[in-house]
Amino acid sequence: MALIARFAAILLLIGGPLLAEEILRLPIGDAARRDRDAAVVLDAVTDTASGGVLTPAELAGRLTDVRLLLIGEEHTAMDSHWVERRVIEELHRAGRRVSVGLEMFPYTAQSALDDWSRGALSEEEFLRASHWYKSWGYAWDYYREIFRFARENRLPLFAVNAPREVVTAVRKKGFQGLTPEEAAHIPARVDSDNADHLRLFRASFEDATFHAGMSPEQWQAMFNAQCTWDATMAFQSVAALGRDSDARAILVVLVGAGHVQYGLGIERQARQWFAGRIASVIPVPIADEKRKPVGPVRASYANFLWGVPPETDPLFPDLGISTRALEGEPLLEVIHVEKDSPAQRGGLAEGDVLRTMDGSAIADRETLARAMAEKRWGDAAVFSVRRAGKPATVTVLLRRQGAR
Repeated sequence: MALIARFAAILLLIGGPLLAEEILRLPIGDAARRDRDAAVVLDAVTDTASGGVLTPAELAGRLTDVRLLLIGEEHTAMDSHWVERRVIEELHRAGRRVSVGLEMFPYTAQSALDDWSRGALSEEEFLRASHWYKSWGYAWDYYREIFRFARENRLPLFAVNAPREVVTAVRKKGFQGLTPEEAAHIPARVDSDNADHLRLFRASFEDATFHAGMSPEQWQAMFNAQCTWDATMAFQSVAALGRDSDARAILVVLVGAGHVQYGLGIERQARQWFAGRIASVIPVPIADEKRKPVGPVRASYANFLWGVPPETDPLFPDLGISTRALEGEPLLEVIHVEKDSPAQRGGLAEGDVLRTMDGSAIADRETLARAMAEKRWGDAAVFSVRRAGKPATVTVLLRRQGAR
């Protein structure tokens, strides 16, 4: 059961699968492109259907008949968010009616987005009203310029995700075990029977212990949860698009790359309700963390590949832990500590119960994420924890990988 809890926590936190070479070159997805490769060019966009290399403005021209555009981001990679804003800007400049769909919020949080869009909330008021650090948790500054551009140009914003507790219920109880109230939050049909998608999903986790320790039933439970995310975001995106009578309107969905790769996530689910053209853009680093060139990518990976610089450490510090609420107490328990993370180097351990950070109570993930959003690399975070029933103090130095 510890492995299941760890797996579920990582599934909830990752934005997209790890950019391992295997992920970029799987022979899956669109039959017309799955046997071909496409180049990744820094600061250029590759059309994987033709192999042509485009500017951002030319990309907008290739999307004239696209109504639903999926951009697959890495949540802590600033270049991903730069790409997202550039695509939105170019579509807007081209005269398209653009709206933006957001993985960051469950569709039940739409009212806060509406208040933001009409200028009724300051940034701080929006973060609190929308529960940004509960729904999402990543630093607001990764996304700030996108939200500001949307508001300044009156681009509607739509929450499209499923409530997290419903996705968890699917994983734990299966579709047939949902209560009527839970089932009402997801589409009546969630397709979780696709061999290509399951292969991609399993390949997304590099840790071999996952493959060795999970039964087929456990894998399917996790896959059901992933497909529930995909189907709900597809359903809500199509519904949002249907609210606009302009035949040239386009909804740009900002979402983790794992929901976009090979057209097997949101796009595959959306085909149940939408017959128009769907396209995908995924930023792809031209080299890995060791500066080894990525080389060609499977052409079916996305409709358009936007070459970006190699990823570095996140712009804003991350502890490197997964947590869960402690039953019966307003506290968080650490259930996973990433290797060589600030948390591991500082001495946080699985099983630690977080009580305070820098003297302030940590009652839930939202509180912890908000506190971390104030930190920068080089800072320290002092935790009071309960370890094996006894109090302890742990000081985590927020230094990047390789620092000691």
